[in-house]
Amino acid sequence: MSFRRLVGVCASALATGILTAGLIAMASAVSAPREPGALAPGGIGALSEGAPPGFVGSAACADCHAAETPAWLSSQHAHAMSRAEPQTVLGNFDDARVTHPGSSARFFRDGSRFMVETEGADGKTAAFEITDTFGVHPLQQYLVTFPDGRRQALPFAYDTRTAAEGGQRWFHLYPDQTIAPSDVLHWTGMQQNWNFMCAECHSTALRKNYDAAANRFDTRFSEISVGCEACHGPARGHVDWAKGPRDREVPNKGFASVAALRPPADWTIDPATGSPAHGVSRPAGDVVETCARCHARRSILSEDWRPGQPLTQTHLPTSLSEGLFEADGTMQDEVFNDHSFKQSLMYARGVTCGDCHEPHSSALRAPGSAVCAQCHLPEKFASEAHTGHAPGPKAPDCIACHMPARTYMVVDTRHDHSFRIPRPDLSARLGTPNACNDCHKDKAAGWAAEAVARWHGPERKGFLTWAEAFHDARGGDPAAREALIRLAMTPATPAIVRATAVNELRSFPTIATDAVLQKALADPDPLVRIAAIENAAGLPLDTRWRRLAPLLTDSVAGVRVEAANQLADLPLAALSAADRDRLVTAFGEYEAAQRLNADRPEARSNLGGFLLRRGDVAGAEAEFRAGLKLQPDLPALAVNLADLYRVTGREREAQEVLERAIKANPDAAAPRHALGLALIRQKRYGEALNALKRAYELAPGNARYAYVYAVALQSLGRAQDSAAVIREALSRTPNDADLLALALNEAMRSGDVERARGVVSRLALLRPDDAEIARLQMRLR
Repeated sequence: MSFRRLVGVCASALATGILTAGLIAMASAVSAPREPGALAPGGIGALSEGAPPGFVGSAACADCHAAETPAWLSSQHAHAMSRAEPQTVLGNFDDARVTHPGSSARFFRDGSRFMVETEGADGKTAAFEITDTFGVHPLQQYLVTFPDGRRQALPFAYDTRTAAEGGQRWFHLYPDQTIAPSDVLHWTGMQQNWNFMCAECHSTALRKNYDAAANRFDTRFSEISVGCEACHGPARGHVDWAKGPRDREVPNKGFASVAALRPPADWTIDPATGSPAHGVSRPAGDVVETCARCHARRSILSEDWRPGQPLTQTHLPTSLSEGLFEADGTMQDEVFNDHSFKQSLMYARGVTCGDCHEPHSSALRAPGSAVCAQCHLPEKFASEAHTGHAPGPKAPDCIACHMPARTYMVVDTRHDHSFRIPRPDLSARLGTPNACNDCHKDKAAGWAAEAVARWHGPERKGFLTWAEAFHDARGGDPAAREALIRLAMTPATPAIVRATAVNELRSFPTIATDAVLQKALADPDPLVRIAAIENAAGLPLDTRWRRLAPLLTDSVAGVRVEAANQLADLPLAALSAADRDRLVTAFGEYEAAQRLNADRPEARSNLGGFLLRRGDVAGAEAEFRAGLKLQPDLPALAVNLADLYRVTGREREAQEVLERAIKANPDAAAPRHALGLALIRQKRYGEALNALKRAYELAPGNARYAYVYAVALQSLGRAQDSAAVIREALSRTPNDADLLALALNEAMRSGDVERARGVVSRLALLRPDDAEIARLQMRLR
């Protein structure tokens, strides 16, 4: 078992309210409710002592960029993080008290210091100095700095909205949860750690500087908040160019790199449609990729980000995966704007973030839905014929219908940026959300679907048409296969959707699927190539090498890193010197990416698994143990370490590791399942069966646990009990091929030919290329 990606969500909410994969980023749709501030020595825009070479600080930009500077000063980017000082702290520290089940806090002043009295990591109440503010609107959080360099985000945030809006109060970010000091979500735990979860996107030119040996941070940045160079890159060369003769021959006016410029766009509105008639091509590495660095759910591979390159050069974005996105692609968890926007027709037509948001202030270019009127005729789209509602102050606007909102961090409302057509018909069939029923909560989705059909006809589906494919794929329905193949192979499908389709196809192995995955390895978009590489896991080693070797020198680091991961078990001695050098270089990139995140147990697990496949047992064991030291109750790491002991013949140690994991996390199914397998190897069948049963009870939706438990029952002569488990498990996961194979065997043994026919027909749909299943199906006919 391994962690595929370090994609976490900082449980602390930023006043800016947009979180990223493992990081918190700044919201761009609202301006800060405060005075713009001013550049001053040691204040906003000042260059930090820890600045990397080449950075100059935003204050160095002000003389030449007189219009942009005040716009930036008014933005939430400029105030994304600040030292805790009277002019930056917005919360009530006048001996304010707030309680929450299992915890409480008192906010007060100690001279010039801002303080909080609350329970620490040991569960005891103590006073802590607040060192930094985090964000400004609609909430502000506060950080405490510890001696080991960790900055931790408090669970109580201040609602900075007006009192009329319900603000000017302290509140807990997890109102429905009681969080113990041992929980990773506790404010002293790793999920509230600024250095990993938040810092890259709330400061400029961050260097995390984690010392794995000492388990300490020495995190540095060029500016405490998000300055000019966070988007434009280090500006020393540009400042020198500006102070000199301004030679036109100098590339990029002295910048090392810049975001690719979009060709001139023609947004002339077609009166017949009310929308622009033309799109524009989108260059690789455009400004959307600059915003995506912090406005996407992703993990980090490297701190050496520069504008003008794809996000996958330094980060790994997630796909539209279950739990993060609804089946139709609507945001569900903290996924931010990039993934939603890249699904949209607007993105496909060449629209960028800056077409709607002023880049320096982040404010909308026009208030509310008037921003849409830049390119769409209001008289056409605000009409009753379009909206189905009579015009007036209560009529829905473009944003209400096409950018459905969800509230995160208790008070932070965020809009989906996929600009989707409301599909209550899909809600009725698939359970996905829709904007109509967001307002008409008292009505059924079918009611809304009928209304939309009356207004616009039954076939008005819009650009985003992958809901059914992903819904079926999540249920393992073989009907998803052809739909996923079409999505993956259609160039007009958004790349994030093609990548998700490729990821989902791994559950539907056929000859046709394999052909699609091979083609995806050469897809123009690196995210699709990465997804295709991940699908190579499990292929024979020579096939993996043949397919993935060319990608070891891919132009995008994310592609090379994933190729290296999938080839970790390849013996170097069998390669030519040139191939060996390419592979070793890619191995180095993969290892460096994991060591960058060595403060995370996920990265330790990834690296441990990689080293184990490389044959470095001692190195792998050290990484697994280090990960467990960081988070002792993490089940997957314990299972990985136990598996290492198993393959090296250390069964007793494997059992001890699993028993400790169960004691630390009694409700975790994975270590109990692994313990059951270990006890079977020791021929302690009664104990093994109890462990396997408990794992199945704790995770009844896990088809593998059900399968192994059912097989164990059969092996011990309890056929009826096994059949009951199979039936129950198939009621939850009806398309699991292994469970269906057990059901088929059970039906054949009992002589129930009719049931066997039904099961084998289902198997034939799941595995259409399996000749044995086809022969059995013919026989049963």
